[in-house]
Amino acid sequence: MGFGVFIHRTDSIYDDSPAERYQFPGQYLSRVQACVGDWIIYYEPRKIVATRGYFAVAKVQQVIRDPGAPSMYLALIEPGSYLDFANPVPFSDAGGVVERGVLNEQGQISGRAQSAVRPISPADFNHIISLGLDLSEPVLPRVGEPISPVGVQEEQAPMEFEQSRERVSVITSRVVRDRVFRQVVLRAYDQRCAITGLRLINGGGRAEVAAAHIRPVEVNGPDIVSNGIALSGTAHWMFDRGLISLGDDLQILISRQANDQDSIRAFINKTGRAHPPQRTLERPHPHFLQWHREHCFKQ
Repeated sequence: MGFGVFIHRTDSIYDDSPAERYQFPGQYLSRVQACVGDWIIYYEPRKIVATRGYFAVAKVQQVIRDPGAPSMYLALIEPGSYLDFANPVPFSDAGGVVERGVLNEQGQISGRAQSAVRPISPADFNHIISLGLDLSEPVLPRVGEPISPVGVQEEQAPMEFEQSRERVSVITSRVVRDRVFRQVVLRAYDQRCAITGLRLINGGGRAEVAAAHIRPVEVNGPDIVSNGIALSGTAHWMFDRGLISLGDDLQILISRQANDQDSIRAFINKTGRAHPPQRTLERPHPHFLQWHREHCFKQ
């Protein structure tokens, strides 16, 4: 087992779904197999417009041949392990290249940085995770509210592997994952309720919206922004109870079982469609919306 970096592009030609699977050709088989049972970091190349850099972490569960493409393989992601970074990490910062393992003996970036799949050292893994999951500045904290980090900042430790175990405990913490998910989703929606279109900030300076999972965590809904939606309290209650849902085009659907449909129509966004994130990749994925319509929405 070992840590790895998987390159994923938003315009990928491969059949990738980062929270579920990663498709790759046979030339990378041994490298991917070395990551089975361990964690990988997703990276988007610098040449991509508005690149996210290192943008998420996930655990590889197993590797299988792709039944739909015999020459390809699939790295299956352990359900519930994927987590978007609260802060996407650039390839380099003021201190230089973040992933030091891509440098050669002369300190120059080597061809290794172009590899779609590559191993990453515990030290580099720890450093990127600490940057990506730094929640010392939460989204719209309450005025006067003390800021308490979640414990992923850099610290001294006798061994990198010891730090790695601590990093993994942070990644798998439900408390941490909920905080990261909230920050990622609220940032995508500009702290605005997707159903009403309202951006309400209370007297304490905090957004009055929650980050809701479209497919809940309890039924293997991943902590990925495309499985999230920003909702105010009433909208959240109606969404969870199936009184409203969304079509793939983000049309707001109202259940015929709702007692007061006219009031709901007056409550929702006047366009009849949910307010979407600006970035296409952050919008609710049809796969998760279909699940909500089939398992939650009261037709």
